[in-house]
Formats: sequence, C-alpha cells, structure tokens
Amino acid sequence: MTLHVGNEVGTLRRVIVHRPGLEMHRLTPENREQYLFDEILWVERAQQEHDHFVQVMQQRGVEVLHLADLLRETIAVPEARAHVLDHSLDERHFGPLAAGAVREMFEGMDDAELTTYLIGGITKAEVLERISSPQSLVVEQLTAHEALMSPLPNHLFARDTSAWIYGGVAVNSMHKKARRRETVHYDAIYRYHPMFAQAGMQWWSHGIDSGPATAEGGDILVLGNGVVVVGLSERTTAQGVERLARRLLASGEVTAIIALDMPKARAVMHLDTVLTMVDEESFTRYVGLPDLPSWTLTAGDEVDGELQLVVTRHAPEDMDKVIARALGLERLRILAADQDPRAAAREQWDDGCNLLALEPGVVLAYARNTVTNDYLRGLGIEVLEIDGGELGRGRGGPRCMSCPIERAPL
Repeated sequence: MTLHVGNEVGTLRRVIVHRPGLEMHRLTPENREQYLFDEILWVERAQQEHDHFVQVMQQRGVEVLHLADLLRETIAVPEARAHVLDHSLDERHFGPLAAGAVREMFEGMDDAELTTYLIGGITKAEVLERISSPQSLVVEQLTAHEALMSPLPNHLFARDTSAWIYGGVAVNSMHKKARRRETVHYDAIYRYHPMFAQAGMQWWSHGIDSGPATAEGGDILVLGNGVVVVGLSERTTAQGVERLARRLLASGEVTAIIALDMPKARAVMHLDTVLTMVDEESFTRYVGLPDLPSWTLTAGDEVDGELQLVVTRHAPEDMDKVIARALGLERLRILAADQDPRAAAREQWDDGCNLLALEPGVVLAYARNTVTNDYLRGLGIEVLEIDGGELGRGRGGPRCMSCPIERAPL
C-alpha cells in the first residue's frame, strides 16, 4: 500500500474521516466552549450531512476510511489496546484513588464499546452503572452527568490531528487541551493497525507531547515540488513549525517550508480557513486576508549531528511571489470572489475557502457559500456541493473534515 501525499490537488485516493456520534450528543450550551464549539449540533442531521459528504467522495472513486472503524480494529491488537489505555487512563486524568478501578472497567469492555467511550467520553453515572463508586475526590465532586472522561467532538475535524506530508506522517501536538487526547488514537492507529503497521512510512512527529511547540494539520499545505506551507496561527506556533521543519528537511523529501504569519483569531484559526489550493497553480483566498509576512526555512549545515535551519524573511507584499517561486511557477492564480466585506466575512465564517480538492480543478464545498461557489464555477472549477447547515456549526468545512493519506502525483 502506498501512503503518500505529495500535493494538495492530485486525485484523492484514500482519506480518513469521522462521522459524528456520541461525543456530539455530549455537547450542551454550558460546555460547548470548553469543547471549542460555538454552537451545539442537531446530531442526526449532522450525520446525514456527513454521510452525503462521504457518498460524494466515494462516487468519485475515493476510498473513505472511518476513524471509529480504524480505532476499533486497532485496539483488537493487545499491544495497541494497552498503548491507548496507558495514555488515556492514568493518575493524571483520574487521580490515584480512581485510576485503577476505572482502568479495570475499561479493560473489561469489548472493542466496539471501548471505541465508543474513548471517542464519546463517559459520565460519572455511566461509570457507576458498571462499578462501585471509588472513594475518590475526582469522582465525588462530579455531578452524575458530568464527564469523568471527556468526549472528543473535534475528532470530526480529521485534518488537524495528523497530517500526511510526502512519504511520512506527523501526529500533531494539539494546542487546545480539549483536543490533545485525539493524538493518542491516531498514534495507536498508525503504529498498530494492520493497514499502517508495516507500511514503512516516516514519522515526522509523535504528538503526545504538550507545550508551546504545537502544530495542527489545518495549518499545513503540502504544495508539491518539495514545498510545504505552514500558517503561524492561533493553533500552530513558531516552535512547532521549527521542530517539524527540522525533521522534514533532514529527510530530504522536503526542500522548503514557507511559514506565513497569520492573524491570531478564532475566525481564522487555521490557514485552510482562508487559503486552499484548487489546481496546480490556483488558490482560493479570503478577500479579507491581507498579504502576510513570511519566512522560508531551508536546510543548512549539520552541527554536532543536528541539522541547522536557514531562515529567510520576506516582506508581506512578496507572499504570493515566494510561494510561486518555490513551486517553479511564474505566478499564482489567486481566486477571490468580488463581494462586499460583510458578505465575504459571512462566507469565510461558513468555510467558503475551506475546499477539499478531489482532483485538479474539482473541489468539495458547502452549498451555502453561493457567491464563492458560483465565482469558482465561472472560472472553470467544478464545485461539488454538500449541505453544511449542521456540520458547519463546528467551524470546519470539507478540508477540515478530511485527512488524506494517499493522493496521486501530479
């Protein structure tokens, strides 16, 4: 099996997604901000929309893999089950008085049930239906329906937690606490699932770490020609980019990382909310995004066995030129619909720029972004529309909800 993503727009062959489930039912008006949601979803409608999203990809020949299936198949491997439980259920999460009893409860679950609760979280009441109440402050201070293990509703956004970059994978260190346990699942899948365990891919990062060196997949664009563009955003830090860049450049598969200094705001939390690639030379770009300061990171000399990085700064007005030059192009074609600022901001908020390319010039988009979609069609881009009335409440579009693991070369 070939696991390789060497560009943003080559024919999409295989992708990982996550269908909304129990974890979305756990969201309430009171806890939604804790879990990074602006609104709560009508879950059944969101599932229908997600099913259509998957169907459109399958009709175009894409093999769609579901995270929950991969995780269930992974924890059927005893070493993988132990790995996931070791990193999910310890004294740091449950305290020394409850950790042992809770671990034993989870160990007694079958693979399907364990998968459901690893993603969906579990409440105090659900735990006490299975075991006697531990004499634990952690348990005692919770009300019956509070989470003893938090749900992971942001698994919906499969793009962020891991990123396939050329011939390897980065399991990313996530910026927000609500998302950090997601990395445990992807780390286990890529280590132990039969589809990946013998694939021989390189590992660019193991994202169990926390701290200031964070990087998320929504900020990573694999442009081809050995080039990666990364947004320095609300979620991806300069420390995270440097750490990732050193590993990518040392491999020889990547020759340049271009870092864009983005506004640090929720509305533009990741680079792919304002800039995505639609064919070999074209990008859709939010009209309200200014030219950004940028830096190119390339490989320098080795000192004491460690690769040094060469950092070259570029003025904001050179942003497009820098990317074009790295791709071997004379210029980029920047696509931005002519809208008044309020209309443009509305469509950007609804992920008008967050497009998933299925092949060069063919993209998936939310149907609600009519101005952007019609504009792209007028320029010869084929736009396949999906409903996003509920899915879009999570502030993520088709690119956010997909983790490509194989694309055809250009």
